[in-house]
Amino acid sequence: MEGVPAVDVRAVTTVDDALRAELLACWVDVTNAGGAVGFVPPVTAADVAPVLDRLLDGITSGRDVLCVLTVDGATAGFAALVGSSSPLRRHWGTVLRVQVHPSRQGTGLGRALMEGVHRIAAGRGWEFVSLTARGGTGVDAFYRGLGYTEAGRLPGAVRVAPGDDRDEILLARPL
Repeated sequence: MEGVPAVDVRAVTTVDDALRAELLACWVDVTNAGGAVGFVPPVTAADVAPVLDRLLDGITSGRDVLCVLTVDGATAGFAALVGSSSPLRRHWGTVLRVQVHPSRQGTGLGRALMEGVHRIAAGRGWEFVSLTARGGTGVDAFYRGLGYTEAGRLPGAVRVAPGDDRDEILLARPL
């Protein structure tokens, strides 16, 4: 249909330099726009790069999978699905670093990304996924709208600034 963007979420197991640069730029922009994805703004690419590279190590190992959101072929966001090394938890996955570029937010792409994450996780044979959300951002309501329920809360576990501690909210969803 003309005028409707082509939205896709694909599993990526190999990240080349061009995709790495796009992921890094997205993560920096999301953080600096106030996104709760592991940092407190302001950040630079030098701040985020080591954490991105550790995330990509898990992708390269084959244990984890990168879920890349594209709109008309251009990278618009991503999330990581992390598998457990425990034989007792191989039916569970953890969703990390869910983000949509700020220029693309508010258009339903977060929902599209998460639906793709769920499809990819189910395709790996996982029966459940979990994630954490930073309290005080309201993002936990977004996840509840996708079928997640609160499984626990760590009061004050996230320190975003001196005197500004937030709960870490654990959410889970069956697939």
